[in-house]
Amino acid sequence: MSKSYLKIIGIPYYPYLDDRQTKLTLNDIENILKQNHIFDNISLASKLRVIKVSLKSDMALVWIDIWDVQSGKNAKMLINRCFNVGNFIATIRGANMNPGVPLCKNCWKWGHATLSCRIQGARCVKCNGSQVRTSQRVWLVL
Repeated sequence: MSKSYLKIIGIPYYPYLDDRQTKLTLNDIENILKQNHIFDNISLASKLRVIKVSLKSDMALVWIDIWDVQSGKNAKMLINRCFNVGNFIATIRGANMNPGVPLCKNCWKWGHATLSCRIQGARCVKCNGSQVRTSQRVWLVL
C-alpha cells in the first residue's frame, strides 16, 4: 500500500451561513465524507487537515491522505470528482506530498513562511534570542 494526497476545494469554512463563529471541524468533514458514496471504499491514511483559503474568504481547503495501491487507482478515481456539501459543490483535486504548515526559518514559529515573517532580524533556534551576524560568525545577543 502507498499513500495518495488529495485536497478538497469548495467547502464552506463556516458551515452555517448565519453564524460566523462556528468553524468547520474535522468531525463535520468526516461526516460529509461518510455520507458521499464516492468515499465508500476509501480509507484515510492520516487525520484530515482543514485550513481557510484566505483571511477574507468563506471557503476552506481540506487536505486528505488516503491509502492507495501502487498504481494510484483510488486517487485517479477521486481526482476531479465533484459532490454536494449543502448548497455548495466541492471538487477533489490532486495534491503534493505533505503540504503541511510552513516553519519560518527567521523566527522559528509555525504557521507562516520565512518570506512573510514580520519579525525584524533572525532568531536563535535554541534560545530564541536575537542573532547578530558579523562576517562569518554568528553572535547571540541575550
